[in-house]
Amino acid sequence: MSNMLLMPSLRLPQEAPSLADAVAQAVRDGIAAGELLPERRYSVYQLAELLGVSRSPVREGMLRLAEAGLVVIQRNRGFRVLPPRARDIEEIIEIRLALEAPAARKAAVTGTAEQHAAIRTALDTMARAAAGGDEAAFWPADRSLHDLLLHTAGNTRAAAIVAQLRSTTALLGPPTTAGGRTLTQIHAEHEPVVTAVLARDGAAAESAMRTHLEATGRLLMMRL
Repeated sequence: MSNMLLMPSLRLPQEAPSLADAVAQAVRDGIAAGELLPERRYSVYQLAELLGVSRSPVREGMLRLAEAGLVVIQRNRGFRVLPPRARDIEEIIEIRLALEAPAARKAAVTGTAEQHAAIRTALDTMARAAAGGDEAAFWPADRSLHDLLLHTAGNTRAAAIVAQLRSTTALLGPPTTAGGRTLTQIHAEHEPVVTAVLARDGAAAESAMRTHLEATGRLLMMRL
């Protein structure tokens, strides 16, 4: 225990969808705030006691953080934290560009009228949430729009991969709104994508998606 550090400032967020998500977020916040240090080793038991939860959600949360590259698990010894790297974000954006840009093109060309209407509705929901400054409504609509585009392109596996990558990105650091980017600006980046999709202009849809993802990647890397 001499190599363990007490972490009295960690906070378990109440708004997380599950205990494992809450634990992962609490540890991520602790890393970002410098409360959890790379040269120290921490234990599942220590975190469970500190956060007032059982060991199972702590283990699950740590596995998610390990997948994101924020911790390294040392069998029977606990875990050490790894500072988030801009390269992690760069790799994620590269994968998303490879999947989502061509998917936007295909969604424009092959999507049905019903699928296009659902994409339009998701963008409208983003617009209303942005106008009201409602992040709780905005981000699910953002995720829904990207997911709809991938499914409209007929690639359910890509949709699952992107959903996981977005979860990993959320663990690596705060959203771009933390750096001054507004919800209205983010909505405006999506509008050309949807406009091109509804016009069945595949090339424009692919280009607009690429522009949006590259801008997001740059801002996320700057935050790190």
